[in-house]
Amino acid sequence: MTARRKSKAKSIAIGLGAATGALALAGLLKKPSSVYRDRPSEQNPMEGKRVRFARNDSEPVNADGVCGHLEAVGEADLRSSGMYEKYIKRAMDIFLSGLGMITLSPVLGAVSLAVYLDDPGPVLFTQKRVGKDKRYFELHKFRSMKMSTPHDVPTHKLENPEQYITRIGGFLRKTSLDELPQLFDIWLGNMSIIGPRPALWNQDVLISEREKYDANSVSPGLTGLAQISGRDELEIEEKARIDGEYVKSLSFDTDLKCFFGTMMAVIKHDGVVEGGTGAMDRSKE
Repeated sequence: MTARRKSKAKSIAIGLGAATGALALAGLLKKPSSVYRDRPSEQNPMEGKRVRFARNDSEPVNADGVCGHLEAVGEADLRSSGMYEKYIKRAMDIFLSGLGMITLSPVLGAVSLAVYLDDPGPVLFTQKRVGKDKRYFELHKFRSMKMSTPHDVPTHKLENPEQYITRIGGFLRKTSLDELPQLFDIWLGNMSIIGPRPALWNQDVLISEREKYDANSVSPGLTGLAQISGRDELEIEEKARIDGEYVKSLSFDTDLKCFFGTMMAVIKHDGVVEGGTGAMDRSKE
């Protein structure tokens, strides 16, 4: 190797090291606030509890379109993580999310500019989601909907959702580029590359259904087994059951299957339906 090539390789290594260090520092500073540790009133009172859904027609409709609320029915039996999940999977998450943020930085910058120019306002969309053991955390996405869109309402619960989607937003959703900022959520440890998609804080039915299968006890993911089995088209009960299958079979092989399955789904645009949860069954009616 020539001196010039050695110097170039050294510069690249230093640059990657500096970027990794900056991300690590940002992660340390951001982590506490990302799980609402500085805002106790925002934390989930059901964290670490076993829950069930109590229907009550006198209450407001939640994000799953049902009236009622979650209630605690005892302390949760905290699931112990195996060697793969606790160490190997987490190490892969840190490496892949860090590498992704560094190598995709030009894409992240270009998308940020496009989002702002299309509909001026915050580039990132943040939302309270349910993480491991039902701990709330702050999830990040590229904003794909207009500033006037109702907050904390799933797309499939909006009346004529297409009216809220920006021009660039449609492309971001179709290609799943709107999910890229979640690489930082993975870096922080609030998410994993593979796992059940994080529920909205008020998706009470989904959370209670997942409880039946121990699917609230793992870190939510950027993609998962349900996403390669129908994505937004699945009914809540079926989605929770598949999330439970993932928990039971959690392994490197399962994660590898989900990873490459997601790549194929994105390429073919399988399961991307703006109608959202239940669209698969409704299409048969």
